[in-house]
Amino acid sequence: METYKLNRLEITVDRPGADRFAKVSYPIRYGRFTEIQTPDYIFQFNLNGEIKYIRGLNGNWPHRAEWLKRTDGNDWIYYSTGGYRGVFSVLGEYYRPCLPYPSNSIWEYDPFADPRIDQALDALSELQKNLGALPNNRLPAKLKNLCELISGNNSKPLQSKSDKLHEIIGGGVSVLPPDTRHVDYDVIPVMIADGCLYHCDFCRIKSGQGFRVRSREDIRQQIRQLQSLYGADLRNYNALFLGNHDALAAGPERICLAATEAFAAFGFEASYVKDPTLFLFGSVDSFLNADKALFESLNRMPMYTFINIGIESADPATLKYLNKPLDIQKIEAGFQMMLDINRSYPNIEITANFLLGDRLPPGHYRSIIELLRNRLDGFYSKGAIYLSPLMSGQNHPELLQTFVRVKNMSRLPVYLYLIQRL
Repeated sequence: METYKLNRLEITVDRPGADRFAKVSYPIRYGRFTEIQTPDYIFQFNLNGEIKYIRGLNGNWPHRAEWLKRTDGNDWIYYSTGGYRGVFSVLGEYYRPCLPYPSNSIWEYDPFADPRIDQALDALSELQKNLGALPNNRLPAKLKNLCELISGNNSKPLQSKSDKLHEIIGGGVSVLPPDTRHVDYDVIPVMIADGCLYHCDFCRIKSGQGFRVRSREDIRQQIRQLQSLYGADLRNYNALFLGNHDALAAGPERICLAATEAFAAFGFEASYVKDPTLFLFGSVDSFLNADKALFESLNRMPMYTFINIGIESADPATLKYLNKPLDIQKIEAGFQMMLDINRSYPNIEITANFLLGDRLPPGHYRSIIELLRNRLDGFYSKGAIYLSPLMSGQNHPELLQTFVRVKNMSRLPVYLYLIQRL
């Protein structure tokens, strides 16, 4: 780590952050990065010289413990303390990501309406211009190259890189698994399948196309191109998302091929952030059809695996209302299999989603509580349940009360599903 002072700038190169993701109630950064502090802001850049975080200083910021983060999909997300004492209980995290696009959150706070956020982004542009105008012949070579790199990564190249990411994987990721919160949603996506086995009426995040498995060459080409795209900043990643909406249905051969080859190509073993993790979605049918050999293989991998299953409801009337083509026998079998896998495999964690809405049939919540309380003989910390609010005109305070009621009755951890894209 080296620190330089130029005019009113303090530039720290190769600053180390934490080497493991943690649940903490204060701002924390991971891996390695460059930090530039001005009198009014702290700007943090990844190892490619691309802006990652911004935080305001000296009272020109909504809250001194909050910050802006730019994703690989080129979205800005504001991390709020929540203004609500139960944020950790609701989300499992100490901060609430406030998204600049429609999501199924039950909070209505919009930090992007605050002019101080726009002022921070304007200050970033001004900083990049100033770095580009520095007298390069007076700077050490390392600092000169860094300033040129950062000044060149303005809004246009960043958007082009995001577009390239989506081109490589065949489109944007409309939703990440809720478990990716454990790595602050910083995952590298590799698509091994497209489409979904179901076409439920309530769903607004899936493509509607039929299910199709990607070829081995397509998967390998994605991995090669992503390795090049992420470049030097690969060492700040330790997590892989195999997509898209039902990667589990792609089968053990594709899953294990993609996971094994991506782990090696992306260098997760040498990452600055330890404890590599694998994430994927599964449907109830693909989960029930998965054989023991797949779970044995995943359990032996050098990554902890999260598989998120969309159950949605265990009530027949609700399933019919949602046009979800499942019967109760399959749902109960899938839930029991989730419990069995979580108890049998130390390196695999199955989580499940249920819907949260004020227009669902009355038996919906009774069926959830029946599963989450009456089917369990005690509290289990492994295997979170996520409640996903339907995107409709809802009574948000009432939904929050319903969430709390289900959480208090459950013998598994229950959190709100915050839809986040990539």
